[in-house]
Amino acid sequence: MKSVKLIAFHLTQFHAIPENDAWWGEGFTEWTNALRGRPLYARHRQPQLPGELGFYDLRDEAARAAQEALARRFGIDGFCYYYYWFGGKRLLEGPVEAMLAGGSPHLPFCLCWANESWTRRWDGKDDEILIAQHHSPEDDIAMIRDLIRHFRDPRYIQVDGKPLLIVYRTDRLPDSRATVQRWREECRRAGIGEIQLCLVRRFDMPPHGASGFDAMVDFPPHGLIAAELTRGMRARDSEFGGRIFDYRDLVRDALYRYPLSRGPLPNYPGVMPSWDNTARKGARAHVYHGGTPLRYRAWLAEAIRAASDDARLAEPMVFINAWNEWAEGCHLEPDREYGTAWLEATREARADAVRDARLWGRFGMRLPELAPAEEQRLAGAPLEQLLQDLAKCRDESVPPPRLAWALANLRRKVESRPRLRRAVLPMARLLGLAD
Repeated sequence: MKSVKLIAFHLTQFHAIPENDAWWGEGFTEWTNALRGRPLYARHRQPQLPGELGFYDLRDEAARAAQEALARRFGIDGFCYYYYWFGGKRLLEGPVEAMLAGGSPHLPFCLCWANESWTRRWDGKDDEILIAQHHSPEDDIAMIRDLIRHFRDPRYIQVDGKPLLIVYRTDRLPDSRATVQRWREECRRAGIGEIQLCLVRRFDMPPHGASGFDAMVDFPPHGLIAAELTRGMRARDSEFGGRIFDYRDLVRDALYRYPLSRGPLPNYPGVMPSWDNTARKGARAHVYHGGTPLRYRAWLAEAIRAASDDARLAEPMVFINAWNEWAEGCHLEPDREYGTAWLEATREARADAVRDARLWGRFGMRLPELAPAEEQRLAGAPLEQLLQDLAKCRDESVPPPRLAWALANLRRKVESRPRLRRAVLPMARLLGLAD
């Protein structure tokens, strides 16, 4: 089995900047959002709050060093930092710049250009733009020249000797092929040589969205389908207008797609420990209910197997969404409910991936959801002990209604036929069936 690197997406929003002060109030950081979470139905895990690292500030060298220590201890091979570039202006760059200047974390890293305009969508005002993307040939050159500084860092992650750059939304590029060509030519002129360009796989990528790129990166929950649980959840808040999906069914969909990920580009698998953006969206949230350390461990082990077995990946990697997306309920960092269980599950998944026994293969959709104390106890347990203990556990998860199963399976069939998908998507959106 080939060695597989685990790369976690890393959010740098945990420090104040003048722009956020002006837009959202003085001292705003991602912690401001995280603290707003509240439960909206029975057994809803909100708010999600940090454990041993506390409410850190990423301008603090000690905070970044503590993140590095945890990542090394539990087998995270590197971070993928979001890179915010808006027509020559950068935001939230402080922690990465401090690292480039010689500070922590001293880990391998790469960058993902988060190339969306910023709006007031957290307030439900998607049409109010705070700072916009402005694409031009000149901006393409200016941005890649700034990135080249990062590519030269000896810690920068490379694939077959090529610096790795991820683009979040290729559909936002007016001419992706032309942009990519400018980037490649400028890197050659600068002595960098070839670069490895990856795009985030999404359902809404246009047919030409992959033009000029070398590979795709999974970024769940994007690009995956899960049965909806909303109507079956007890004690829903009367104002709740969001949607609740089945985490286990999302995992099932991801594993179904791994053998099918043999399209025009190589595909790096991705996983997520959980997902719940209640802290940002309030009653309009999307929640993937049932994300637990053990279910995440089962998924990650299968993703590692898939990456190792894919001959088209010169240097296999699995991307984890995310290290610290606290306001999206999506983090590996220790929390007050599960402690270090997410990280222990990460470490053990790597060991599980080389074993004949398989956690998902043994339980699949029947993998139970346990009380937090039991999840903590078992997250780092050897696989043999874990399988024995789980066999005695009773699953009290909420099953999707039959209609939800049928709709999810119908969506899978539609998504597998691009022409059919394009034909039915407008009507599905009108009926509220398209995410």
